[in-house]
Amino acid sequence: MDNRLTPILASLICAVLLVPSVEAEENAQARARNLAQANILIDTHIDVPYRISEKWEDVTRATEKGEFDLPRARAGGLDVPFMSIYTPAEMEAEGGSFQLANQLIDMVEAMVARAPDAAVIVRTAAEAEAAFRAGKLGLALGMENGSPLDHDIANVGYFRDRGISYITLTHSLSNQLSDSSYDKNRPLQGLSDFGREVVREMNRVGIMIDISHVSDQAFFQVLEISRVPVIASHSSARHYTPGFERNMSDEMIVALAEHGGVIQINFGSSFLTNEAREWSDEFYDKLEVFQEAGDFDEQDVEVAAFTKDYRKEKPFPFATLSDVLDHFDHVVKLVGIDYVGIGSDFDGVGDSLPVDLKDVSAFPALVEGLLGRGYSEQDITKIMGGNLLRVWRQVGEFTAL
Repeated sequence: MDNRLTPILASLICAVLLVPSVEAEENAQARARNLAQANILIDTHIDVPYRISEKWEDVTRATEKGEFDLPRARAGGLDVPFMSIYTPAEMEAEGGSFQLANQLIDMVEAMVARAPDAAVIVRTAAEAEAAFRAGKLGLALGMENGSPLDHDIANVGYFRDRGISYITLTHSLSNQLSDSSYDKNRPLQGLSDFGREVVREMNRVGIMIDISHVSDQAFFQVLEISRVPVIASHSSARHYTPGFERNMSDEMIVALAEHGGVIQINFGSSFLTNEAREWSDEFYDKLEVFQEAGDFDEQDVEVAAFTKDYRKEKPFPFATLSDVLDHFDHVVKLVGIDYVGIGSDFDGVGDSLPVDLKDVSAFPALVEGLLGRGYSEQDITKIMGGNLLRVWRQVGEFTAL
């Protein structure tokens, strides 16, 4: 053979071999985009209200920062983002949670006022589906931390009337309702008497109970009391992060499913892999020592410089899309397809999101990954929103009885 022809033949062979794979990849991406756009997609935890309360941006338009705005939500096929009405745990002692929660709800209402043709606040599963059919983004509200209830049972109904569709009982510190998975101090040994009363009242008025952040003991007590399914709005599988109580153990996932509930997978890298979890634990321990030694608070430039230098010396081990898919696989293998969904924690986990899932425009990549793992389109529509809609409806139907 003429040696001059060898490179030409090799190039032709490579081209022939690559065309099918490129076409297959493009077809998979198109199929995933179409699936994301054609079916209702719900994300039960996005922290944009608190983010823009600290540094305001008009998220009805494309923004430079953050992980959520309306254009990117549209690009990603996101239809029902739950806006997190988050109040810091420290405010339980300081006061002001009730006021801040109302201010954040006002901010979400203002988003809709600025873009009435593009978005609407939704309070029920039926309203979410109606918004989807109308081609509007349905902004749902989830209260992260029960402190705004302010020891008054009447505030459960008050916040239901303001549009709250779920309440996460606690956050990073044990509070008036429940012990926290993050807090070594467990004064309640699960739920307080008031917390038990709140669970019953949430059933009565039609608010979903969110057990993300609660201690294991509190979780099982919630299941004993609640007469409807409950959700974990932004948790992942503890199987991959042993000892990290913020995630759910296999026993808890099974109990949640037996009760009809859903676990909504969190995208934060430290929720997904033990490597990222251990990095985070070590970093925050050292950061705490640094802050205490210099009497710095989180906003000080010295803290930002410490963080930058630390990450330069020891880069953060970002999770991958494959790691996210592993959590979906684990739940499905454990309890079936009907008990898992999406609770990304966009705008809430800092710079720790996985490769290929950096903002709300990336949901087609998740769908493509699920297709690649062999999930049927019917299964994927359940993960995207069908499972959460089922629980949302059941909670509403119970209160209507």
